[in-house]
Amino acid sequence: MDLQLTGKTALVTGASRGIGLATVSALRAEGMRVVAAARTITPELKATGATGIAVDLSAPDAPARLVAQAEEALGGLDLLVNNVGGGDTGEGWAGGFLTFTDEQWQETFELNFLASVRTTRAALPHLTRGGGAIVNVSSTSALTPHAGPIPYSTAKAALTAFGKGIAEEFGPQGVRVNTVSPGPVRTDMWESPDGYGAEVAKAMNVSQEELLAHLPATAGMVTGRFVSPSEVAALIAYLGSPLAASTTGADHVIDGNSVKTV
Repeated sequence: MDLQLTGKTALVTGASRGIGLATVSALRAEGMRVVAAARTITPELKATGATGIAVDLSAPDAPARLVAQAEEALGGLDLLVNNVGGGDTGEGWAGGFLTFTDEQWQETFELNFLASVRTTRAALPHLTRGGGAIVNVSSTSALTPHAGPIPYSTAKAALTAFGKGIAEEFGPQGVRVNTVSPGPVRTDMWESPDGYGAEVAKAMNVSQEELLAHLPATAGMVTGRFVSPSEVAALIAYLGSPLAASTTGADHVIDGNSVKTV
């Protein structure tokens, strides 16, 4: 299917791995010119042909600088993908509410919520010029907060609400805003030996391999497997395309039906 994205421009954050890297690859395959932002520009990201910009978006002034660099590199902006975030910090993240410090709450909100708020604020003047689109990558943890570390789940819930609000405000100016909420995705968050998955396995007193083998069923995923990054990327690409011209203000869950509520 031709998504009619050839020659259009995109900025993707959190682009070095997982969903972000898959999204950059999908958009490049559709003929888009892409600026890819990440703390580290990996060889895999370089191989996509995107313009990589190394940046830590948890710094308050970084998003505005990134958008200015992207605008200069691309000469305009049609799509912003707010993918930056993290729930894979590992040690100390498998505990309950009382185990989290103010610093952990602040760091989690800076990366998973405020980075997207600031990047969106900087990008909107460019997006409103030509009727652009924004896709925010949230999580089903926003819908089932008990399923993940509570600072992460709460930050993602704020991001989902944020997308709904700006869709209403900027829709009349031609900007579409949608949210994508994946369930468990086969990424480093679960697979890294020092990531969140390893910490959960340790807390449950099982091996990480055993956790990964049984988690889809335990999470109620009727597909019996993790979501793949490429599946999420395909949905993001569609939502950013002219084919989704009447789709805005929606939260698109991609989770193998693990969330059972309507």
